[in-house]
Amino acid sequence: MYNTAATSMTMLSEHELLAKAMDFDASAITELYDRYESKVYSYIYRRTGEPALAEDLTAQVFLKMLEAIRAGNAWHSSFSGWLFRIAHNMVIDYYRRRDRHSQVSIDDAPPLPEPGQNPVSSTQRKLDAEELRSAIYRLTEEQAQVVSLRFLEGYSINEVAEMMDKTEGAIKALQYRAVATLRQMLPVEIWQG
Repeated sequence: MYNTAATSMTMLSEHELLAKAMDFDASAITELYDRYESKVYSYIYRRTGEPALAEDLTAQVFLKMLEAIRAGNAWHSSFSGWLFRIAHNMVIDYYRRRDRHSQVSIDDAPPLPEPGQNPVSSTQRKLDAEELRSAIYRLTEEQAQVVSLRFLEGYSINEVAEMMDKTEGAIKALQYRAVATLRQMLPVEIWQG
């Protein structure tokens, strides 16, 4: 037999679910976590490239969500936009702290390629990904968020506009400027795959 309370939560609209979460309904909060955890994790992972770090920061995002619900200081318009803003701020805070205390550890050494993989192409892919991640990090916060949500997470212009509480035209302009900037920063080889 399955849990009918949990099943009924999955049928609720986001607006209804958020209203229940604001009333401290544990099932509603669990459903919010289930709906957004993988998206938030993926967003953070794409910005950091480290699975364990992405897991830690994702957990912190949802703790912040719970604290905001408890304090009554939650979102004002778009819940998903608010949640991704928390995730974005967590990533920025992580890099600020890391840059202040930068030390090289043997644990940070890149892993060896898997047997049977071409070490040169494997290393080149990792370097290209790191170069892209570094270039995205140099974009404005809004441009970086649009690039991550549009191209790495696969959201539509309309969805990104809702998440970021902006018009579709503003998102298109941010995307255009971000791509133009990335084209200037990155070598042609990355764009050709």
